[in-house]
Amino acid sequence: MARKPIQKDAQAFSPPPSPQREVRRAQIDISFENQSLLAALFGQFDANLVQVENRLGVFMSARGNQLHIEGPEDSVARARDVLTAMYDRLAVGQDLDAGAIEALITMSDEPTLDGIVDADAGNGKRGPPIMIRTRRKTIVPRSAMQATYMRSLVRDDIIFALGPAGTGKTYLAVAQAVAQLITGSVQRLILSRPAVEAGEKLGFLPGDMKEKVDPYLRPLYDALYDCMPPEQVERRLASGEIEIAPIAFMRGRTLADAFVILDEAQNTTREQMKMFLTRFGQNSRMVICGDPRQVDIPGGDGMSGLADAVGKLEGVDGFGTIRFTAADVVRHPIVGRIVEAYEGPNA
Repeated sequence: MARKPIQKDAQAFSPPPSPQREVRRAQIDISFENQSLLAALFGQFDANLVQVENRLGVFMSARGNQLHIEGPEDSVARARDVLTAMYDRLAVGQDLDAGAIEALITMSDEPTLDGIVDADAGNGKRGPPIMIRTRRKTIVPRSAMQATYMRSLVRDDIIFALGPAGTGKTYLAVAQAVAQLITGSVQRLILSRPAVEAGEKLGFLPGDMKEKVDPYLRPLYDALYDCMPPEQVERRLASGEIEIAPIAFMRGRTLADAFVILDEAQNTTREQMKMFLTRFGQNSRMVICGDPRQVDIPGGDGMSGLADAVGKLEGVDGFGTIRFTAADVVRHPIVGRIVEAYEGPNA
């Protein structure tokens, strides 16, 4: 049954012609072979189609396994690519939620949309998909920069991941670490961050050492539990395969056969960062995540060990540097707009 136009969005797909050039309109039909995927593709009450319509300014109507799209020529082409990518995700068993659709829409304006499904293997050929498989989910990039980051996570020895909150810096690093721990590529997963308060003074915290530092490390626990069943996380924590500790506990150690992640690295001092980097051991990988614009240590940006380390080591063999911006935020779209409002479009 054909869908009726959504009145509240009528203006979205009928923009007035530009005084410089007339907006060319187009319409196309696309069909989907596996009809059993259509319910998930369209969403409950066609919510997924409405999301694409609202964001791209097109109108879509479905009849059987065919979808009719009309609107501005560029938007129709983008909508076709987004719907095809949505269908391809479902066809290989990946989840499709509002966040994934938003990411596909964002990347549809870039020449790298195919990277969500296939990696460039060189010579014009397509290689294996860019993805991270964990016990609980399969993770694919949600922005062009995430795709670059995921390649760096399997290529470089030490990676600096810089950028605002919500870009997936820490989450993707934890997911890659979990994947390598599961396959046996590394023997340990070590997650660390400085125990620095974000502006407020908490004063004395009750409890033993673990209870004192756990609140600072909560985001790392959250990422772990999202990638592994809770019972496996607890078992590996108890056995020492997974270790979560403040950076002060790293001194004097050599971290071999380990995937090591330092989060909130902008709040390390220069001395702490040097100490941490020199813990690197055989068959290890380090990921240093941080937002250079969110320094909470006394002295501000000038005392941050992250900026100092990037300045000294960027371009050195074995190091990779990934810079995310507000455009790469993959949380709710409003988070990206908040970051851009506070810090500018190039944040």
